[in-house]
Amino acid sequence: MTILVDTPMWPAHGRYWAHLVSDADLEELHAFAARCQIPRRAFDLDHYDVPEERIDALVAAGAVRVTSGELTRALIASGLRVRAKDR
Repeated sequence: MTILVDTPMWPAHGRYWAHLVSDADLEELHAFAARCQIPRRAFDLDHYDVPEERIDALVAAGAVRVTSGELTRALIASGLRVRAKDR
């Protein structure tokens, strides 16, 4: 299992945000997020929204930095993706 984080490119609240996902298991994603002190309220059905300034710490903790396209493809392949129309 791998935790992936994409390029922060989503503007909100005066900063840019990235997505943090698992390529296999939501429980492992939640455990990783908890270890990195990412609040559960940042979870949005299949990913965590994380601010740009947290990316380096997440990578140091074991997340793999990928492009947004790579992250989306991995999430779809995992079967964990929640489609926009199902949100």
